[in-house]
Amino acid sequence: MTNSHNIRHTEHLIIGFGKAGKTLAQTLAKAGKEVILVEKSADMYGGTCINIGCIPSKKLAFLSHERDVSLSDAIARKNQLIAKLNQANFDKVNELDNATVITGEASFIDDKTVQVTTADDTLKITADHIHINTGAYNWQPPIDGLKDSKFAHDSTSIMQLTQLPKQLVIIGGGYIGLEFAFIFAGFGSVVTILETADTFLPKEDADIRQNLLGIMANKHITVKTKQQIKQVNDANNHAVVVTEDGELMADAILVATGRRANTQGLNLDKAGVKLTDKGNIAVNDRLQTSVPHIYAMGDVAGSPQFTYISLDDYRVVKSQVLGDGTHTTKGRTFAYAVFTNPPLANVGMTEQVAKEQGHAVKTAVLEAVNIPKAKILEQTDGLLKAVIDAKTDKILGVQLLCDNAHELINFMDLAIRQGLTYQEVRDYIFTHPTMSEALNELFAQFG
Repeated sequence: MTNSHNIRHTEHLIIGFGKAGKTLAQTLAKAGKEVILVEKSADMYGGTCINIGCIPSKKLAFLSHERDVSLSDAIARKNQLIAKLNQANFDKVNELDNATVITGEASFIDDKTVQVTTADDTLKITADHIHINTGAYNWQPPIDGLKDSKFAHDSTSIMQLTQLPKQLVIIGGGYIGLEFAFIFAGFGSVVTILETADTFLPKEDADIRQNLLGIMANKHITVKTKQQIKQVNDANNHAVVVTEDGELMADAILVATGRRANTQGLNLDKAGVKLTDKGNIAVNDRLQTSVPHIYAMGDVAGSPQFTYISLDDYRVVKSQVLGDGTHTTKGRTFAYAVFTNPPLANVGMTEQVAKEQGHAVKTAVLEAVNIPKAKILEQTDGLLKAVIDAKTDKILGVQLLCDNAHELINFMDLAIRQGLTYQEVRDYIFTHPTMSEALNELFAQFG
């Protein structure tokens, strides 16, 4: 492929090196299908999670708990890890006999043809099936002065800071902003979160939310709700964030106001691929777009923005193109975790949601300070909560704010999926001393 007249055909063209895309490429190639994977940037081999999302942020979260590790040291160690993972992810696909990775920008010509512009060439690729896995980008609200502020960062650029900001202001009170609040507070920053909504983390039950807010206050993290930001002004060595309530000085500003589907430049209209009102690619429960042989997976398809959901999207598409088509997104449930310190994890219904859906409920709570393993780990902050159906004794939901919550929640997800009663978890034999055995005590409170 060396000149602009090259046309190449493949069975499967994958646009985007995300979790779903790269996994699908490997599976298809190993099944004997010809695959071309197009990625816009070599910096993104492996996708958002590997390069600018889950892995680097969780590496920093881990290092922020360590004594005598500076932010600059942590950034350097994070970068070393990401470089290795980036190359490994490229090799896992490109070394397969039936797979080719092309670094370039993809743009639809029609529903079967995509133009790919590389650093030194323009190619045309036709394909029987096309799979879009281009992820999402950081969205920035139109606040006066924010775009031009040299102190403003998104979740990507803030992970390259080498000088610790004494005062960090985070615009947006969602889970991304929350994780970075704990990361930078762990390294020594004083953090202020500005949230426009009336309630911080409204999806969490009030008792869990209040417990978390207490932990945050002890770590010099302040949350301000009902905040309308009017403008951002740069001074010589800091920024000033102006709200209706006053002014805040910031050595750095993190804009964490959400991520939106990355469809720019794809020219989806030329392929007949439709978007939703929110700008996501519209898909059915088999992840087919408005053009049946074109699929979309992960964030760009409006799927919940978690890497493990992108992985399940891969399973859905695999089922359509290699299997019997029975694996769909219909009725999909999942747990989620936020890597605060300690972590926050949730699965199933909260007490509030269960009541809204008409369940007669019982609840139980357990303070983390009562868990022997938490004392061993010297991490006794937090609260565990369970919600059960008062009539059937089945577990409806669990919220965990404690050490290893992100691990424990997967067991509870399985328990809920299998329709277990609280007695079955209460009497389960866990190893000791572990955080998981706290589930015995939590569910024992029901009787």
